[in-house]
Amino acid sequence: MGAPPTRVADRALARPRRRLAAAAAALVALAAVGAASLLDLRTPAPRPVDAPPGEFSAARAYEHVKVIAARPHVAGSPANDQVRAHIEGVLRGLGLETGVQDTVAPEAGQLSGAAGGATLARVRNVVALLPGSDPTGRVFLVAHYDSVQSGPGGNDDAAGTSTILEVARALAAGPRPRNDIVLVLTDAEEACLCGASAFASSHPLAADGGVMLNLEARGSTGPVIMFETSRDNAKLVDVFGRAAPHPVGTSFAVEIYRALPNDTDFTAFLDAGFAGLNSAYIDGGAIYHTPLDTPARMDRASLQHHGDNALGLAREFGRVDLAALRSGHDATYFPVPGGLVRYPGWLPVPLALLALAAVVALGWLARRRGRVSTGRLAAGFGLALVPIVAAPVAAQLLWAAVTAIRPGHAELLDPYRPTWYRLAVLSLAAAILFAWYALTRRWAGPAALAIGGLGWLALLGVLLAAEAPGGAYLASLPALAGALAGLVALRTRIDGPWPVVAVTLAGAVAVVILLPTVVLLFPALGMAMGGVAALVAALLGLAALPVVDLLHPPTGGQRGVAAAPARRLDAPPAVAAGLAAAVLAGAGLSVDRFDAAHPAPTHLMYALDAGTGQARWLSHESDPQPWTDGYVDGVGEVEDFPGLGDTELRAGPAPAANLPAPELEVLADTTAGAERTLRLRLTPQRPVRLASLHVDTATAAVLHAEVAGRSVPVEAREGRWGFGVVFHAPPAEGIELTLTVTPTAGQVALRAMDASDGLDALPGFRPRPPDVGIAGAGPAALAIGGLGWLALLGVLLAAEAPGGAYLASLPALAGALA
Repeated sequence: MGAPPTRVADRALARPRRRLAAAAAALVALAAVGAASLLDLRTPAPRPVDAPPGEFSAARAYEHVKVIAARPHVAGSPANDQVRAHIEGVLRGLGLETGVQDTVAPEAGQLSGAAGGATLARVRNVVALLPGSDPTGRVFLVAHYDSVQSGPGGNDDAAGTSTILEVARALAAGPRPRNDIVLVLTDAEEACLCGASAFASSHPLAADGGVMLNLEARGSTGPVIMFETSRDNAKLVDVFGRAAPHPVGTSFAVEIYRALPNDTDFTAFLDAGFAGLNSAYIDGGAIYHTPLDTPARMDRASLQHHGDNALGLAREFGRVDLAALRSGHDATYFPVPGGLVRYPGWLPVPLALLALAAVVALGWLARRRGRVSTGRLAAGFGLALVPIVAAPVAAQLLWAAVTAIRPGHAELLDPYRPTWYRLAVLSLAAAILFAWYALTRRWAGPAALAIGGLGWLALLGVLLAAEAPGGAYLASLPALAGALAGLVALRTRIDGPWPVVAVTLAGAVAVVILLPTVVLLFPALGMAMGGVAALVAALLGLAALPVVDLLHPPTGGQRGVAAAPARRLDAPPAVAAGLAAAVLAGAGLSVDRFDAAHPAPTHLMYALDAGTGQARWLSHESDPQPWTDGYVDGVGEVEDFPGLGDTELRAGPAPAANLPAPELEVLADTTAGAERTLRLRLTPQRPVRLASLHVDTATAAVLHAEVAGRSVPVEAREGRWGFGVVFHAPPAEGIELTLTVTPTAGQVALRAMDASDGLDALPGFRPRPPDVGIAGAGPAALAIGGLGWLALLGVLLAAEAPGGAYLASLPALAGALA
C-alpha cells in the first residue's frame, strides 16, 4: 500500500505552535554557535617587550622585523647580506652553534623555475643548533629571510624569521630540550626555493631527516593556519592539537593545497623525506609581494599567534620520542570552539556511508509517515541542486562585474578592503537560497527539500571520502547530523518542541563545521574565487534548511488558503538578503578605491637587446592601467628574451639605455666525435639579481650541462631557445658552465641575459603617481588553482555521478570565463 495522502500543512519536519518564538530561539542559538566558532579563530593579544623570558613576545620579535624588513633584500644583494649578519649576530648572542651554508643549489618545487629553464642560485643559509639532552631525532624550525625584489617582506617572511629568533631566545632561556632543535633561515626562497633545497639535500644536520615546522606569511593579518602537512600526519596533527595554544587548521586545507600548484620551502623538505607542518597567516593579501609589505603593515596579533604556536610545538616536539611519530594514515581534523577535532583517516569512508544511509532512512521514514510522496522526494532532491549551482555562479558573476568597474582589483590577490565584498557574496548566496526556497517549498514541501539537500551533502561526502578524504567531513557530518535530527523529529509530535530542538542542534553542527570554512576560504583563495566560499555557504544553508523554514509562514495551515498571498509572505527573507548584497557590493566599490595608501597595481619591465640596441617596455597586465598604458600598446613578441618565459606580454617602444651586456667567455672548446664540449664563464658587468644563458636548439642539441660543477636537467622546452639555465644571485666573479652538445649548424648560437631591479634611472621612465603601485606576484596562480580544484571535482562527479557534475563544473566554467 502507498503512503497516506500528505496534507500541505504537514510537509515540514517541524511545525511548532509558536512559530515566531521557535524561529527566534533557533536563530539566536545558531548565531551564538557561529559567534563562538568565529571567536575561536581570533588571534591572541600581542605580548609586550617585558613579557616573561619563557614566553613569546610579539613586541620583542617586532624589533627584529624592523631590521629585517627595512628595505627589499633579494638574494645576493648587499641588503640581504646585512639581514643575514643581523640573524647570525642574534643567534650567536644566544650561545647557539651558528654557521652559514654557502653553496649553489637547484630549484625545488613546481612553480619556481618558470623563467625559462633549469634554475639555480647561490644561497647562504643561516643554520643554528640547540643540542638536545638525549635526542631521538631533530626538530627543524624553518623560515626564509630573503624578500622579493618588489617589497621589503615585512610579513613575507620577516614574520617567520623574527618568530624563529624570538622562539630561539625563549628556548635558550629555559631547560634544554630532549631533542636537537635546528634553526634554518633559508636564502633564495622567493627566487627558486633553492636555499631549502640546498639544506634538505646536502647539509649534514639534515642527513637523518626529522620533523620540520615551516613558518610563512602571505598577507598581513588573520589567524595563523596550519595548511599543509607531510603524508601520514595523524600523530603530527595530534601534537599540533594538544601543543599549539591556538590550533587553527583543517584537513580540507591540506587536500586543497596538495591539489594547487603552489610551493614553499616546505616542498624541498617533503621531497627529502621530512615530516612536518606548514603554517602561515594569509589575510590582507593585497600587500603580498608589493612595496606595501612593510613592518608597519604587520598585525602584531598575527605575529603573536605565529610565535605562541611555534614555541609550543618546538617544546612538545623537542620533548617527545620523534621516532614514534610515524603513523600509517592521515588524520581528519578541523577547529571547533575550544580545540581541534581529529579522528583517524580510515573513518571518513564509514562516516560518509553512514550519513548516506541515514539520509536514505530519513527519506523512507518521511514517506512512511506521510510527510513526503515519492515524486516530491525526487523533486526535492533535484531542486536542491539549484542553490548549489546558482550561488557560486552568481558570486563569480558578481566579481566579474566588480572587476569590470574597477579593473585593478583583478591584479590583486584580494582587495585592500575585502570585507564588504565578502559579505556581499554571503548575502547573495543567502538571497539565492531564500528565493529558491520561497518558490519551491509550497509545491515540493519543506521536508522534501530538506531531505533533498541532505542527500546532496551525503553524496558529496561519499565522493570526497573516496577522492579527498580530508575534506569529507565538510559534507558527511552535516548530512549525518541533519538526518539524525530528521529521524528524531519524525518520531515526536510535529507541533512539539523536540523537532525544533533536533533541527537546531543539527544546524549547529553545520555552523560549527562549515562557517569557519567559509570565513577561511575567502582569504585563502581571494575574491576571484569567491564562488568557492559561496558554494560552501549554500551547503550550510541546505544543512540548516529546517531552521530556515521557521522564517517562513506555515505551508498552508488550512485548506483553501490562497497561494499568492502566502508566497508574498515567503518573500521578505529573499528580498532582504538581495538588497543587502546590492548595498554591500556598492559599499565595497565606494569604500575600496585606489589612493596613495591603497595604490592601483601595475606591472612594467624594461628589456634591452644590447646586440641590436633595440629596447621595449613590457607588462603582464592584460588590461593595462592608464599609467601602464602610456608605455605599452599591443601584445609584444618576447622570443628574443627567453629568460622571461613564454608568457604573453604587452609591449611598447622604449629608448635604449647605456647598460652593459653580460660577458660570455669561452674557457675551453673541445670536440670528440660528433660531440662538442664548451666550457664557458658568464659574468654580469653590473649588479644584477639573476643571469641566464640559453641555447638555440636549431643550432645544437644539448646532451649534458653543468653549472658551477653541478649537473642540471637538459629537458628541451618549446620554442627557439629550447634549453636554458637561470642563475639567481650570481657571484661577482661569474658563473662557470659546461655544455656538451651535438651541433646541427656551423655555429652554436647562445643568448646571455641578466636582470636587475629598479626603473628610475632608465631614459623615458616617468615615476608612478602616488595612487599607482606595483603588482605583487601570486594572484593568478592561486585563482587558477582554485578553479582547477572546482574543475577537478567536476571531473570526479562526471565520472561517478554525472547528473551532479555541474555542481562544480559550472562554477569553474563561470570563474574561467569571468
